[in-house]
Amino acid sequence: MATNVVAIIGAGMAGLTAALALARHGIRSEIVDQAPQLGEVGAGLQISPNASRILRELGVLRDIEQRWCEPQEIRLKSGVTLGALAAVPVGAFARERWGAPYGVLHRSTLQQALLSAVLRNPLCKIHLGCHIESPSDAAVARATGEQTDLVIGADGVWSRTRARIPDAPKAHFSGNIAWRFTMAGANAPGFLDPANVTAFLGPRTHLVCYPLKEIGGFNIVAIAAGVDPGETWSTEGSERQSRTLAEQFSEWNPDIRNLLSSLRGATFWPLYQAGPGRWQNGRDTVLIGDAAHAMMPFAAQGAAMAIEDAFELAGLVASTPLPEALAIYERVRQARAARVGKRGAFNRFAYHARGPVRIARDLVLATRSPQSLAADLDWLYGYHAKG
Repeated sequence: MATNVVAIIGAGMAGLTAALALARHGIRSEIVDQAPQLGEVGAGLQISPNASRILRELGVLRDIEQRWCEPQEIRLKSGVTLGALAAVPVGAFARERWGAPYGVLHRSTLQQALLSAVLRNPLCKIHLGCHIESPSDAAVARATGEQTDLVIGADGVWSRTRARIPDAPKAHFSGNIAWRFTMAGANAPGFLDPANVTAFLGPRTHLVCYPLKEIGGFNIVAIAAGVDPGETWSTEGSERQSRTLAEQFSEWNPDIRNLLSSLRGATFWPLYQAGPGRWQNGRDTVLIGDAAHAMMPFAAQGAAMAIEDAFELAGLVASTPLPEALAIYERVRQARAARVGKRGAFNRFAYHARGPVRIARDLVLATRSPQSLAADLDWLYGYHAKG
C-alpha cells in the first residue's frame, strides 16, 4: 500500500526537511509542533557538504548561501599557545572535492529558509501550538485532522514519539556543557579569524569560533565538563556556572580567558546523547534526528545527520512498502550514525588531550598535509544520501 500522508511531530530542521523531502515524491505531510510560533533558537551552525548537497536538491541552498559565510579552512589551534596545529581546506576546495559547499550561518537562517519552502509547498501543512503529550493514533489524528499512514518523530532529544516504539533509545546526560555566545565583530580580539572556522584545543576543553555574516560578528562555543541540570534544552548561565566555566579554562592562554570573562549573554546548553535502541516499530512510526541519535557536537554533524535522515527516509518511503522501508532506513542510518559517533568520540579524545597525549597529538598533526586531512573526511563530507 502506498504512503500518501505522513504526520511529522516536530517542526525543527529534521521535521521541515522531512516534509520537503516527502513532497519531492508527491507525499503530503502534516507537521505538528507545540510551539505557538517558530522562533529563533540557538546560535551558529556548520553545514558540511553532505548536508548542503541535500539542501540544494530541496531548493533551499540558494536562499541560505546569500546569508552564510563560506570559510576557506577549518583550522585547529592550541588553546594554550594560540599556535597553529593543522588545517582542513574547505571553500572552493570543498565544492571541487566533495561537490557541495561548506558554510556557517545562524541556526535561524536555515530554520527560516526551510520554513519558507514548506509554507510555499501545497503538500505541506503546519499545525502550531499543538502539544501531544502521549502520541497515540487518536492524539495524532486530532492534531492533524486526519488519519495518517506514518508518524515521523522529529521531536528532538526529549522525544515523546519514542513511546510508540518498543525499546526506543533513551536520552542521558553526556557530562558536558556547551556555552554558546555571539559577539559583534567590532568587539572581537585580533586572534579571532573572520574568514575561517577555528577550533582551539586545550586540556579537557575546547573552543570553536567562526564568523556569522548575519550579525557581522562571531559565534563562539565553549565545550567543558558540567553538571546535569535536568530535562532542559538550554538556559541562561548562572554566576556560579560562569565561575565553573572560568575554572575549566584556567590552564588556557590569557587572551582566551579574558575573552570568556568579557562575554555576556551566554546560553548554557547541557549536551545529551541518545543511547542504543530501535528507531522504528515495523509498522507506522519512525524516529529521525536527535530523537533517534542525539550525539555530541565533536564532529559538528548533528544538523547534517538529521538532514540526511529525513532525505533518505523520504526516498525509501516513496519507493518501498512501508514496513520494509522502515527496516532499511533503520539499518542504513544506524550504521551511518554509529560511524559519525565514533568520529566524534575520537575528536573529543584528541581535542581534550593533556600531557604526553597532547604532545603526541601535536606531533602527528604537524606531519599531516591539509590535503591528507581532507581525504580522511571523504567518507563523511562526500556521502551522497539516497533520496
